[in-house]
Amino acid sequence: MLKRKVLVAMSGGVDSSVAAYLLREAGYEVVGAMMRFWPEEPPKPSLELPAGRAWESCCTPEAAYEARRVAEILDIPFYLLDYRETFEEEIIQPFLKDYARGRTPNPCARCNTFVKFGALLQQAKRLGLDYVATGHYVRREGEALLRGVDPAKDQSYFLWGTPKEALPHLLFPVGGMTKAEVRALAEKAGLPTARKPESQNLCFVSGDLKAFLRERLRVRPGPVVDALTGEVVGEHQGASLYTIGQRKDLGLFKPHLERYVVGVDPLANVVYVGPKEATLWLGLEGEEANLLAELPQEVEVQVRYRTPPVRAQVESLSPLRLRFATPVFAVTPGQSAAFYQGERLLGGAVIRQGLYNLAGLAQSPPKVLTTS
Repeated sequence: MLKRKVLVAMSGGVDSSVAAYLLREAGYEVVGAMMRFWPEEPPKPSLELPAGRAWESCCTPEAAYEARRVAEILDIPFYLLDYRETFEEEIIQPFLKDYARGRTPNPCARCNTFVKFGALLQQAKRLGLDYVATGHYVRREGEALLRGVDPAKDQSYFLWGTPKEALPHLLFPVGGMTKAEVRALAEKAGLPTARKPESQNLCFVSGDLKAFLRERLRVRPGPVVDALTGEVVGEHQGASLYTIGQRKDLGLFKPHLERYVVGVDPLANVVYVGPKEATLWLGLEGEEANLLAELPQEVEVQVRYRTPPVRAQVESLSPLRLRFATPVFAVTPGQSAAFYQGERLLGGAVIRQGLYNLAGLAQSPPKVLTTS
């Protein structure tokens, strides 16, 4: 029997290291690869860190060194693939355009769709390899994607945009393990990444996100407006720097008032705020939907990574509209909505807008309501 050949996307972290180890132990012909996203001169951190603390991010020259060390220990080939142009075009530019439009994008979900399971899979096929594998905590059974068994690490939310035709060519070796089990196996196998900390930053942001946006977007101070009364209640530092649901650093004239961002309009340079009820929505409208399975009439919807899913009725598919069984906080344009049936990921969409606001807001950014 011919050996099955797999390209493992290695980030220099413990999860992808163990993925490569497991596949090699299972008899696959394994090739390790890391996608290079950083420029010739990596950007300096845009925020100073406390003494003794280092930046932890994936996809850096240091991470490439760690990935290469793991490949040497496993005795597998390792390649550094230049994806800078693809990443700039598919991830960074759409990311900046979304913030410039007052949206809050999800670049990790987009990267999985267009880079890891798009461009990288095509590269694997050109090299005559059968599969692409990653260290995501998700399981594949046939053509079904399931949540990872570790509820604290499940990453299926970020994979809603996976092209359906790519599924037979994807492997997720650590999806059936807990994080503790992955680290223990890495220790046993003598992998140098066993105790490496989790990366916390976006791979193309070397520090504070707001500092990064200030460098790449034109922002200027402007009014903070109460969405229910039309009253100017503060001054912001640049509309594109704010996101739906934000409560801190709003520049309110009366900071003791409990107000949340309920809308962002960079074109008018206005940030809208309101009380807690103005952040609660009973539905959403989605765009750029990707379905891995047919949607039943009732699904579970997850609107951010750490938010529990809620039951929802599918009201229509074109446009895609869902109505929640219970109110959801901060349904944010640009973010991902992932659809589930039990543990199975059915697909998802980019949130275009929230629907059925508890305070009566009609859209995001909202038109100012009046009580008269």
